[in-house]
Amino acid sequence: MTVFSHPEFDDHEHLSFFSDPETGLKAIVAIHNSSRGPALGGCRMFPYADDEAALRDVLRLSRGMTYKSALANLDLGGGKSVIIGDPHTQKSDVLLEAMGRHVEGLGGQYIAAEDSGTSVADLKVIGRQTRHVAGITEHIAFDGQPSNGDPSPTTAYGVFAGLKAAVKHKLGRGDLTGLKVAVQGVGNVGYRLARHLKEAGAELWVYDIYRENMQRAVEELGAHPASADDILFLPVDVIAPCAMGAVLNDTSIPRLQASVIAGAANNLLQRPDHDQALKDRGILYAPDFAINAGGIIDVFYESTGASPEEVRAHVEGIGETLTEIFTRSDNTGTPTGAVANLLAEERFRKHDEASAQAY
Repeated sequence: MTVFSHPEFDDHEHLSFFSDPETGLKAIVAIHNSSRGPALGGCRMFPYADDEAALRDVLRLSRGMTYKSALANLDLGGGKSVIIGDPHTQKSDVLLEAMGRHVEGLGGQYIAAEDSGTSVADLKVIGRQTRHVAGITEHIAFDGQPSNGDPSPTTAYGVFAGLKAAVKHKLGRGDLTGLKVAVQGVGNVGYRLARHLKEAGAELWVYDIYRENMQRAVEELGAHPASADDILFLPVDVIAPCAMGAVLNDTSIPRLQASVIAGAANNLLQRPDHDQALKDRGILYAPDFAINAGGIIDVFYESTGASPEEVRAHVEGIGETLTEIFTRSDNTGTPTGAVANLLAEERFRKHDEASAQAY
């Protein structure tokens, strides 16, 4: 396993590996950039095929968090952690507590939050061993409803706001009635996004690796079930990938029939040049780290005492940010992902320069 020469390393500030034989924990923590503040990012648990897959994922995800927080104008850096294992069969309190000890040992450089394969309850267990967890405090959410700290509803609402902006820009539609949307992954975020779309009048197609998730969307939202092989390639207006990343690649992009890609999943592009490949096909891509920032916005405000109205306004700003990205892309011919990268880099590199000048 290479580290410094890894294609996804991108000058990460910190990378640590933790193994606890007694609990079976094998974990990696990556901190990409902390110039804007401490590196906050989810703790993911997933049965990776091998160690290399886990390393690649955590490096890509932590870098994405740097860009996400900067683009959302949050005083946070970018980090992520992964636990190698099946969350349905290998998760235990002692394993999560061991993870908490590792996070505590980093001294606040990294703050863990919920992610795929972990829950608010899991983060509370991790929190038995560390102060450095977020997204676990009960409060009134942006929608005025009580929240246990789970940022999923806010993430979904932000994706919905971004999807609407993308549809308006590409299709000239302010009304989603009759809009055809395929949602890949209807877990915590994907299901809530699908519900927003249903309430707005959209027609839905769904797929999830867990049959019960897909069945719920079919029964409760009237969605059409689709197969794993077909969900990305249906003749719909919008594809909303809300599961794992790297689904936009050399194999999938030529087969896409949708006009818009707007989903909650991180790292949708397998390689940076797939950004241009989508533009060449006339497909509008809403950069994932721009559209799915609702969760990190929610977690950031958790400790500030901000009102639900302030949180909602910041999350709805995702649509405005995306409109700016789309317009710059049109004006310059630069693909949308590259435009979003440039905007984010302007913001966190200003902090890098300011920090350097302070010394």
